[in-house]
Amino acid sequence: MTMTTPSSFASTSPAVAATVHAVPVAPSTGALRPLGLDEVRITGGIWADRQRVNGTATLDHIEHWLDREGWLANYDLAVAGGLAEGRRGREFSDSEVYKYLEAVAWEIGRLRAAGADAAGATSSTGEADAAASLARLEGRFRATVARIAAAQEPDGYLNTRFGRPGQEPRWSDLEWGHELYCLGHLFQAAVARVRTAPGADDGLVGVARRAADLVCETFGEGGLERICGHAEVEVGLAELGRALGEPRYLEQARLFVERHGRGTLRDIEWGRAYYQDDAAVREADALRGHSVRANYLAAGAMDVAVETADADLSAALERQWDRTRERRTYVTGGQGSHHQDEAFGEDWELPSDRAYSETCAGVASVMFSWRLLLANGDVRHADLIERTLFNVIETSPDAAGTAFYYANTLHQRVPGAPADPDVVSPRAHSSLRAPWFDVSCCPPNTARTFASLAAYLATADDAGVQLHQYAPSIVRTVLADGREVSFEVLTEYPRSGTVRVRALSDAASPWRLSLRVPSWAVGARLSVRSASGEIEQQWPAAPGMVSVERRFAAGDEVELELPMAPRFVAPDPRVDAVRGCLVVERGPEVYALESVDLADTALAASDFADLRVDPDIAPIDTGDGRVVVRLTDRRTDAAADVALVPYHAWAERGPSTMRVWVPAVGG
Repeated sequence: MTMTTPSSFASTSPAVAATVHAVPVAPSTGALRPLGLDEVRITGGIWADRQRVNGTATLDHIEHWLDREGWLANYDLAVAGGLAEGRRGREFSDSEVYKYLEAVAWEIGRLRAAGADAAGATSSTGEADAAASLARLEGRFRATVARIAAAQEPDGYLNTRFGRPGQEPRWSDLEWGHELYCLGHLFQAAVARVRTAPGADDGLVGVARRAADLVCETFGEGGLERICGHAEVEVGLAELGRALGEPRYLEQARLFVERHGRGTLRDIEWGRAYYQDDAAVREADALRGHSVRANYLAAGAMDVAVETADADLSAALERQWDRTRERRTYVTGGQGSHHQDEAFGEDWELPSDRAYSETCAGVASVMFSWRLLLANGDVRHADLIERTLFNVIETSPDAAGTAFYYANTLHQRVPGAPADPDVVSPRAHSSLRAPWFDVSCCPPNTARTFASLAAYLATADDAGVQLHQYAPSIVRTVLADGREVSFEVLTEYPRSGTVRVRALSDAASPWRLSLRVPSWAVGARLSVRSASGEIEQQWPAAPGMVSVERRFAAGDEVELELPMAPRFVAPDPRVDAVRGCLVVERGPEVYALESVDLADTALAASDFADLRVDPDIAPIDTGDGRVVVRLTDRRTDAAADVALVPYHAWAERGPSTMRVWVPAVGG
């Protein structure tokens, strides 16, 4: 048995199995191979709860609003010839339909995998209920695809905003028209379908293939040497090319990536940096401009770099990620500090009360970081993914999964106004979660992320399996040399820092289990127990990766103990907007102070802006997910112990003021 603590994994040979599993990203080479929904099943905890709500409430909610707002009916109008007069929604509303389809495809795959894993272990009633849910989702999926397919033109063109009689011509507004952006999301939906239901006869893959062929014919070598004003087609084409074994799609993705920075899009008031057309991707030093566009482009560029073995492009993207994480990312993992253009600010420009931190930027950031992790194995990427999942993506939907934040402020100065559940809210203007937006990219973006979340928990290489995110789960996979690996993860993380991994079968030969120790987990420890319960060895586990290699027997356990005491964290002094403030973190969660928690304390009458946190009194874990700190009023010297809540749970108890960064006494 051996133990190692590398900070990252390196691979001299592809860590990719011949079989492609149910994963959103399947690079042909890299340090790590992602494990799919057919290999990893989340069985409990915060993420199982969210997946349940997502599958039983959020998807229905999204479909309801797509129908109500006429965005699905646009495809029917296309068939009937009524788009010019009757089309509803913004120019990019098609993309919300495609993200919804992708989410449903992943949910179908998740339920099928769960059913296969639990076959014979559930009651006949439970199996019948699961089968009914699957049948209902499958029917909705096929019905939606049929409406979309009917609207596709013979040459493959598919868009409800352009190209029909009475509408503007195809490709006539590449700056703002979002035609290629919408198709990128169509391609990702098709990838989800082909990887969760290979050989399905619903027609979505054929629709995507015809559209992709048209894109290659129109924008390939010798065609229109242009790009889309909103990156997304790059990542969609690259993954569709992988999924279908079509190198032409990967080549077209490369062409789009390389065309950025040539100034083919019109200059605008925010400059061409807004849509990353100011500098070549390989020459930029940080993500800039519109934060969602920037991350989608970076994700697509990483796909291209991996598939073309472009080390210079990979290095450029790693450099951009490093600087963006250090200087342009909020403590929550959120990105984007400008409301006017939904964009990154300059280095260290991270105001809490003006934080845009769009939910979709969080989703896109996870996409980019995940691709870097698969390529080079650097666990820092998994650290940022975890921070973003808990404090941006989980923050957006309410507990019921039917209201959402578009933007995620870190400082609410006045109590918000409840959104009307039957009224569409303006983008980012809702001060509390809203059911739908005139620009509703965020609800289906979170839905597709939660439905596919199991595919972001673990990876494999030639030596074994790596766990990057912790949730109660079951993992069953086969390594490249045919060794079978199966284990369960037992944990209440993040309520508890104990993560136990229990082998479910006897291994034929040794394999390596690697567990991520987050950067904040200084003082973590690892222990190994035999099936009899005997502790065989214990080690300190430094941040990075800690590994155990042995011939596991069924019942053997590896236990990682992460220190979960709440802690004060100070900002980088170059972030002048929060200089002199502190934030409370516990594990991966950032905490927030809400005004509703001042009631019945000596600070009930205090102005929220006058409150200061005492850094000399350590925050106290209450054991129920809250953390207590000592606050004082700088004007009256009144003081009280006040509970903070996880940031992702703020505004669940009604309107309140809120802040994440709290000024420190003497700060």
